[in-house]
Amino acid sequence: MSNEDNTKPSEDTVQNEPLSSPENTAEKSETNAQNQENITSEAKQAGENAQKMVGKLTASLLAFSKEKPKVFYGALVGVVILFAIMIFSGGDSSPSVSGPAIKNLVIGQRYVLQSPNTTDKLATIRLVAVPGTIAAYDDTEEDDRTGGCKHMKQGTPVSVLGFQDAYGKQNAFVNVQIEQEGPCKGSSAWTLAINVQ
Repeated sequence: MSNEDNTKPSEDTVQNEPLSSPENTAEKSETNAQNQENITSEAKQAGENAQKMVGKLTASLLAFSKEKPKVFYGALVGVVILFAIMIFSGGDSSPSVSGPAIKNLVIGQRYVLQSPNTTDKLATIRLVAVPGTIAAYDDTEEDDRTGGCKHMKQGTPVSVLGFQDAYGKQNAFVNVQIEQEGPCKGSSAWTLAINVQ
């Protein structure tokens, strides 16, 4: 298209009349009034239709309750029971995570070794000579796994000799003395406080 074509008035162009002419204002107010009347009549008609639907539904429910009262009231009771189950089955809005907790251990008291992290009854609990080395021990040698009372069976009776703070937690490690009859009786070692129950 050339510039000359752009400057020519096209047939599709609408000639604008002044907006403030009295004829335009009167036409606009008539159009607005007609639109408002249409909207009002549509709203009234929708309201009437809703009332008719509710009336028909009520009439059909009443007819059904008279024709088959056992089915009607049985269904009504079923809905009420389902609604009650939904209301009363709601749980606590703030579920809390619970896990094993460290007991308030007392020096001189007797306890048992029990790992909260296993369900295996044959699992053993690691005892070490120095607190804090539990996380870094290497038991690749057979002697590390079986020798020197380093792994004790769960349920082994022990008595508490002392505590050691670690990692910002008070009494994280416990010095225990083995009370079970056998070659380890009387020997002392350290374990995590959570393993003493």
